[in-house]
Amino acid sequence: MKTENRKAKSEPLPPARLVQRHFSAIARRYDLANDVLSFGQQRRWKRAAVRLLAPRPGDLVLDVCGGTADLALLALRAGAGRAVVYDFNPEMLAVGRGKAAPLGLSSRLFWVQGDAEEISLKTASVDAALVGFGIRNLTRWERGLQEMHRVLRPGGRLVCLEFSQPPARWFRLLYDLYSFTAIPLVGKILAGSREAYVYLTASIRAFPSPPELARALEKIGFTQVTWQPLTRGIAVIHRGIKR
Repeated sequence: MKTENRKAKSEPLPPARLVQRHFSAIARRYDLANDVLSFGQQRRWKRAAVRLLAPRPGDLVLDVCGGTADLALLALRAGAGRAVVYDFNPEMLAVGRGKAAPLGLSSRLFWVQGDAEEISLKTASVDAALVGFGIRNLTRWERGLQEMHRVLRPGGRLVCLEFSQPPARWFRLLYDLYSFTAIPLVGKILAGSREAYVYLTASIRAFPSPPELARALEKIGFTQVTWQPLTRGIAVIHRGIKR
């Protein structure tokens, strides 16, 4: 019995539970760390993503892996009618609610804790969907995209903002040096978790390239798929339309 207990303690956490633990650890300082680590660029990238989404009055926008609600709040300010912030981490959602409360937008926001690979919304129930820096955290990221396609109405827009590997070799070398040295150190200082930011950099390297992600979106059923690199390819925005 004692041997079994020791073995159980040594077993690694399943990927989803490991990601959950990382985000619980950094939730309170997540936004600050993102600002510092991106030198403020993440705000510009998110604004660009929402401009590409082009929210319309009356739109119901789904913010998948929405966490602290940056994209949902930007979508409402850009003209969307309502937004659903969908995330599996309660600490991240709590931070988002705290940000939204003083802005007078609570009546237009809905908060759902759930799995992005099994979205608990009806088929063809939203007008647009956003996912920012979240798709690569899913154990089955293709499944997450399929679920976003399912809940979109015909003609609905998907915008996916994600980190990527810069295409220029010289810049990629500098980026890797920064990612694997400075980012974990600053993450530990600001957010209290070096491990979470080691995971962050490793997950970016493991995620498909922009052309590969574009092909996956087309295979799922999105049309007019485009992608746009930002800041020398550190981040990329993909956009697609549901048939």
